[in-house]
Amino acid sequence: MPSIYSAEPATQVAGQHALRFFETCDGLPVARREVNTSEACSRQRQQRLFPQIDELITTDHCKDESMAILLHELRSPIAAIQHAMAALRMRSKDESLQQRMHELIERQVRQLTLLTSNVGQPSGHRAEHRRLELERIDLRTVIGRAIETITPELAQRLQQLSTDLPVSNTWVLGDASRLEQVFVNLLANASKYSKVDSKISISLHECGPNAVVEVRDSGIGIAADALPNIFGLFVRADSVEVRTRTGLGIGLALVRSILDEHCGTVSAASAGVGLGSEFTVRLKLAT
Repeated sequence: MPSIYSAEPATQVAGQHALRFFETCDGLPVARREVNTSEACSRQRQQRLFPQIDELITTDHCKDESMAILLHELRSPIAAIQHAMAALRMRSKDESLQQRMHELIERQVRQLTLLTSNVGQPSGHRAEHRRLELERIDLRTVIGRAIETITPELAQRLQQLSTDLPVSNTWVLGDASRLEQVFVNLLANASKYSKVDSKISISLHECGPNAVVEVRDSGIGIAADALPNIFGLFVRADSVEVRTRTGLGIGLALVRSILDEHCGTVSAASAGVGLGSEFTVRLKLAT
């Protein structure tokens, strides 16, 4: 005869209910076990909570990423303002210098305002997803401003920056402040991974329908197996020399993100470790 199970309520204890199950054979009880229904309810609650916990972990991770990106973006404007303030404190009689420093401070304050204006918004609307303010801009001017912003860092490391910019205007359609960040990050990256008193160069030229900007350094270079992932967020080359330097591996990821928004591209090349690197930016020329 097959076993037949029947159940009856057990005594309620401390607000918990249990069921006694009787296994019968020919109508006679031969075994008995109890299942506490509160345990089943607890398991159900856990199953409902797991997706919520995963969502909270993901949200917290996104907040950490957004804050790391924001802190990275704040560094260069603050350094540029400090440099300008130091120049103004010298009370130079050079009126053109004073005007440039005031303009630098105003520009960087606007940049800081943009970066911090949406800190309290959800992660999907934070600084890295800011709406672009597209206009027809001269890329030479953007690069010039980026050089002005990064100059304090280069001076601190006694590094020399050479430029090769065209005489005529190079027009593109873009957000001037965001594209300035691209070149500030590329120059900062070149500075960081090059030796003190080394040389860095930036050039601009037109090639077919594109404006092409190249940033070269003679620094630590990039291993061949690291090149495919060099623009990933929080990615850094795995070497002792790199790990001793500050940085989270954010700058190049921001460069790619901003250029993606502009339908532009960025690529990296290096002959190998210790042989420097070259980053090439391509943007469509404005018609």
